[in-house]
Amino acid sequence: MPADANIVSLRSGTGETPAARRETPREPPQRPLRERPEQPQPEPPQRPAEKPSPPEVPQPHPSRRRWLRWSLFALLPLALIGGAYWYVTGGQVMWTDDAYVEADTVGISTDVSGIVTEVDVKDNQHVQAGDVLFRLDDRPFRYALEKAQAQVGIVANDLNALKANYRDVQAQITQAQDDVEYYQREFNRQQDLASKFVASQQTLDTARMNLQNAQQKVASLKEQLAGIAANLNGDPNIAVEKHPRYLAAVAQRDEAARELDHTSVKAPFAGTVTQVPTLRPGKYLQASTTAFYLVDTDHLWVEATPKETELTYVRPGQPVTVTVDTYPDQEWHGTVESISPAAAQQFALLPAQNTSGNWVKIVQRIDMRIRLDAGDKNQPPLRAGMSVEVNVDTGHTRGFPHFLAALFGGSQRRA
Repeated sequence: MPADANIVSLRSGTGETPAARRETPREPPQRPLRERPEQPQPEPPQRPAEKPSPPEVPQPHPSRRRWLRWSLFALLPLALIGGAYWYVTGGQVMWTDDAYVEADTVGISTDVSGIVTEVDVKDNQHVQAGDVLFRLDDRPFRYALEKAQAQVGIVANDLNALKANYRDVQAQITQAQDDVEYYQREFNRQQDLASKFVASQQTLDTARMNLQNAQQKVASLKEQLAGIAANLNGDPNIAVEKHPRYLAAVAQRDEAARELDHTSVKAPFAGTVTQVPTLRPGKYLQASTTAFYLVDTDHLWVEATPKETELTYVRPGQPVTVTVDTYPDQEWHGTVESISPAAAQQFALLPAQNTSGNWVKIVQRIDMRIRLDAGDKNQPPLRAGMSVEVNVDTGHTRGFPHFLAALFGGSQRRA
């Protein structure tokens, strides 16, 4: 037994030796190390400063989450009911922002031509009705008035002379008729003597000629009298003030006086003048030429142009609330005064209707006039051209949608 044990141990020892040799690495031959130049060590990159972590939000308690969830579920039907009620009962206000403040605006001009001598207003000045705005040189018009006044006197004198001439011709006719009677008796006497062979034929012819001349003179005077009567408008006793010639002269005088009066241009109504600097003294202003403009700031209204589909329930007399973009915190109240009988495109030079196949339907707009209540003097002033928003209370609610109304209506009819 000992001998076998030694044999086993020897084999085991001889078996491990090659394995140990195989596992032992061979060392390579050592080479002399070369000296390398020293290089500066790169500095380590700086790390950004760490941001402080946000504080931890406490998580809600599970019971609180459950209560919030059930509350939202409970509010959802209430919100749906409220929205449905708002939809059904709403829609009675017609709103549009296509609206502007309007005012009476007139271009100040005169119907006579002349040189501007005086401008009595300044730009953006408020004037009252009848205030003088500017004046023209009135000397030519004063001369024309004096001439027309003199012509009235001349016509009156001519008419009086015609009436006197008429009376004179009447007297001449009376005398001529007396002459005719005398020459008629003389002719009869000479004719009687000639028949008895007492008077000569020459004497008879002279008496006949005198009679004929007297008769022709009466006829001529009557024609002259008729001409004078015609110049007196057929009435020799007519008053001079009623004669057509006198009335025409008076009309010319009045026209000259009117032109003289129009050399002083006055405001036709109360308002504010604008663009006055375009007119200066010394400028020759032609008749009917606009000098500047006058805007009536005391009478304003709103001109709205809503769509035709928005006027379904709008009627004159309905209350209106107006807000102006310039004064967003102010409100004006008024009423619908009138609605235009036609759309704006009806008055266009080229109508919008097209007979070709390239026709596109466009919603038309219709003018609506709103009268403002200007009783509150504490409100800020309005100016023509301001943009406004209009809310018209039609009093007509929106109601149920058409399909629901048709559904409920059909079910009621079937029941």
